Amino acid sequence: MSLDTPRPETPPERLPTHEALQRLEHERNSRLTQLRALDEAGTEADVQVMSAQKDTVRRVLAEVEAAFARVRDGSYGSCLDCAKPIPVERLEILPYTRFCVPCRRDTT
Repeated sequence: MSLDTPRPETPPERLPTHEALQRLEHERNSRLTQLRALDEAGTEADVQVMSAQKDTVRRVLAEVEAAFARVRDGSYGSCLDCAKPIPVERLEILPYTRFCVPCRRDTT
């Protein structure tokens, strides 16, 4: 094949639905465990820190639940900004992400 011959484009790899659901379940369970641990470990001296940590965990849980909704409606794995597929490697690391890396950089 010469260098001038265009390569056929292969569709981007997608994370299989069952794997996405497994990863999201794991994230959900991990965050719920974190919340329980924070509830049990709280002392009056660190109320503000514990509250901030709980808020962060709850925010991630909300993102996980939103990702479950995207799996159900078929939009999971597509960037909400540019609509391009989110690379599988990113979804494996952060299964509840809503954006590809370039679009995420643009939102921060």
